[in-house]
Amino acid sequence: MNKLVTLVGLSFAIFFLLGLATTLTRSMMIGFFDVLPVYILMILAISMMLYEAFFDKK
Repeated sequence: MNKLVTLVGLSFAIFFLLGLATTLTRSMMIGFFDVLPVYILMILAISMMLYEAFFDKK
């Protein structure tokens, strides 16, 4: 049950962060290279969430 709740919470957070990052690229005035730092930060945040949820067992 704990793994299921963790997985659902992580999926909601990941979908929110990816939706936020892809919304920025929909604008005609903002290019891909303007949003590249946002994508890098989103990848780092998602990887840290996944690491803390499943691999950090101290």
